[in-house]
Amino acid sequence: MSVLRIATRSSAQARTQATTIGQLLEATHDGLTVELVFVDTTGDQKQDVPLHTIGGQGVFVKEVQAAVLAGRADIAVHSAKDLPSTPADGLCIGAFGQRRDPRDVLVGRALGDLAQGATIATGSVRRRSQLSVIRPDLQFVELRGNIPTRLEKIPTDGSIVMAAAALQILGWTERINEYMTVDVMVPAVGQGCVAIECRIDDEQTRTILTTIDDAPSRRAVEHERAFLAELGSGCSLPVGAYDDGEKMLVYLASDDGQKHHFATVPTGRTASHEELLVAARRAAQVARDAVAG
Repeated sequence: MSVLRIATRSSAQARTQATTIGQLLEATHDGLTVELVFVDTTGDQKQDVPLHTIGGQGVFVKEVQAAVLAGRADIAVHSAKDLPSTPADGLCIGAFGQRRDPRDVLVGRALGDLAQGATIATGSVRRRSQLSVIRPDLQFVELRGNIPTRLEKIPTDGSIVMAAAALQILGWTERINEYMTVDVMVPAVGQGCVAIECRIDDEQTRTILTTIDDAPSRRAVEHERAFLAELGSGCSLPVGAYDDGEKMLVYLASDDGQKHHFATVPTGRTASHEELLVAARRAAQVARDAVAG
């Protein structure tokens, strides 16, 4: 293979992620040239609609996946947190990129500097739910659009919530006012990591991708995805999970926001990967029972 085609969204973040993966592949495979194939997704096309009303997980990946399945591209590069926990028919995750900072951040005012009743802009039900535990007085408004657009929508005397990794990959960390620790704000499943998909039957591409697969990131994100899969890949409830290699922090809230479940699942390296996947699924069952009616 002399040319490898990467399907990606055209936003600055997605394009930079895909370019970074492409450069890594070119550096590790002599004679390989990478081309980007830009795809508009449902999430990109409907930026005036709250994510949870148009399908939540999957709205930023389905069309990108379709480009690979149709043969218009060889691999698809996604933010792992956008990828549903149920694999798409005909595709597999050939590699996980090395995870960046998984934390959520505030742009605008720090949490302790927000006045009583201040406004936070975010399109994430997970972020709203966890912030409401810390500061029940906060008000929330919807936030959509690409990163430059969102950075222009900071409420007066308020803040927006974003993923640290998104600003890091663009070199815009100077905009960050506060990093939220993962035990206070449990990240989205896969947050800070890039997932690279290819066709299951494309053995040549699968072999190429193994050379850039980051084993610790794969292990951690697969545990988090097992937790989400047990809840249901289309789960619309506020949910988060983060495995740091020693433990996995999990979060789930009821649909009405009245019940919040935080837990810690040991994931030390003495347990096998399969045992930890079972533990993640069991943690999801406990969480679901904890917030049930």
